[in-house]
Amino acid sequence: TEYIIKNIQWTTGNNFTVERGRQQIEEYISTWEVHESWLHWSEFLQEEELRYSKKYHYRVCWSIPTRRKPIPRATASVYFVIEISKVKPATLPVEVFFTLESSRLIHRPEQCRFREKWLKDIIESKMILMERL
Repeated sequence: TEYIIKNIQWTTGNNFTVERGRQQIEEYISTWEVHESWLHWSEFLQEEELRYSKKYHYRVCWSIPTRRKPIPRATASVYFVIEISKVKPATLPVEVFFTLESSRLIHRPEQCRFREKWLKDIIESKMILMERL
């Protein structure tokens, strides 16, 4: 069976606000297939002014708290960039990209199926590093 990549209808450049961007990122990650034990929070980091576009940077921080360890020893971050072109019409949807902490690979929501294993791998590598230190 072929998997259908889930995406959302992203807002247009002229309807974009920093808070709307954060809400849309939350809406998008709600389509990801992650176990209910994962908790996350999202935040706006910064606005970047470029010659032909504006970029808005966000972070979504993931962890699995438990009763025995309500404060997790490690977290995994996913970084989102929402880009608004200064050249293309403002009625077009914003461009969205995301990267995972410790990775330089850039993902696009409409082309990528998110894997829960990516978050697990980040946390596992941090735990191994902490044990070695």
